Amino acid sequence: MLLFVVSFTATAQLSVGDEAPDFKLKNIDGQWVSLSDYDDEKGVIVVFTCNHCPYAKLYESRIVDLQKDFGPKGFPVVAINPNDSTIVAEDSYSKMISNAAEKGFNFPYLLDDVQLFKQYGATRTPHVYLLKNQGDNFTVAYIGAIDDNSQDANDVEERYLANAIQSLLKGKAPEIAETKAVGCTIKFHK
Repeated sequence: MLLFVVSFTATAQLSVGDEAPDFKLKNIDGQWVSLSDYDDEKGVIVVFTCNHCPYAKLYESRIVDLQKDFGPKGFPVVAINPNDSTIVAEDSYSKMISNAAEKGFNFPYLLDDVQLFKQYGATRTPHVYLLKNQGDNFTVAYIGAIDDNSQDANDVEERYLANAIQSLLKGKAPEIAETKAVGCTIKFHK
């Protein structure tokens, strides 16, 4: 059997203003979570992330903080692990459960076993999609990185995602609507 492991380059990348695809993925608590479950929220912070990537690990506490800061304001976090655990064992469902418990995840952490990341165009972990609730659907308001310093949260100068959310809360479009996601490539079978 020939096995292909590829680094994904998106061909169907969502753009700012596009309608976000709905999904139904399994959470670490065994429940199913859909984007439509958030119809009463102002928006959703979708973060494609994983357990093994050093960049994803550096952002875990920042993602927890995003949920603390913006979940109560109508922008909850939904994290999605797009990696295939037959390629990276550390990204298995059972390890997602233990990692979330160890790191105190206060948001759903979903297993992407349908390659939803391809529909969004995510290529890295972490890769963020800030979605705005339009009433009958969610549209993309921001795509990219959480901030400008993956290595040290204390040295962040630009909080891209937080600034984009603050703009939406004020009824404005984000000044910076797209940045480059920095992190490990998504691992999956072709």
